[in-house]
Amino acid sequence: MRAAVLLAAGAMALAAARPASSSPRVYSLDQCADQYVLALSRPSDIVGLSRRAVDADSYLRRMAVGRRRKRATSEAVLAANPQVVVRYWGGDARLTADLEARGVKVVAIDDATDFAGVRVNVRRVATALGQTQAGERLIARMDQRLAASVGAWRGAPALYLTSGGYTAGRDTLIDAMMSGAGVKNLAGGQGFHEVSLERLVFEPPWAIVQGFFDASYLAYQRWNLGHQPLVRRLARGRTIVSLPASILGCPAWFAAEGTAQIARARLRD
Repeated sequence: MRAAVLLAAGAMALAAARPASSSPRVYSLDQCADQYVLALSRPSDIVGLSRRAVDADSYLRRMAVGRRRKRATSEAVLAANPQVVVRYWGGDARLTADLEARGVKVVAIDDATDFAGVRVNVRRVATALGQTQAGERLIARMDQRLAASVGAWRGAPALYLTSGGYTAGRDTLIDAMMSGAGVKNLAGGQGFHEVSLERLVFEPPWAIVQGFFDASYLAYQRWNLGHQPLVRRLARGRTIVSLPASILGCPAWFAAEGTAQIARARLRD
């Protein structure tokens, strides 16, 4: 009898010592998912990040140093025994189906085209990882940056130009980033499309917002339109800010940092 009482007391003490809801073991399938997992998981819960987690265009690359980086294959994922897998573009439909059939929860990050969509992404991943409060803190910081950037450029026109020679029109996150700082987007149209060299030469924009021109992309894009001598000369006196790949490659809360950088460029002007 006494042994039973002691056993019951020990079980109650152990239950009291545990957190009310334990956070799940989590695996990330691609670089964008890495950012969410690093920001919203306890280090001890991360059982796998993507191979690109420490690359120069990874926003939270410093947090990924020393962590396990693995492939987006069924063998690698299942060997890590995760409870939740987060993905943006990594893996494929067969991998996702295989994981779900084995009881692994797969959480997808949507291709958000505005900051409302980013909030949905953050809350979805945060909820799946049992970190709703942490998710709300990320959203609050994002919204603070956006609030501080409103109207900075007062409707001044600018063209977004990537190192690959593309721009972004309506229904893109870069359009939301530019308009969030009070910039009128000159791209026109919807989505991403190529910029013609003729348009740049004969109808040069008043200002340019560059994207993906940082060092990690220069090596293999140096022959693209964005790096042609004529375009570089035209952009030299018109570029108001050059946004790094690390804040452009993922529909996440740190897109607001891009809006803040555009706004700060106005203050320096």
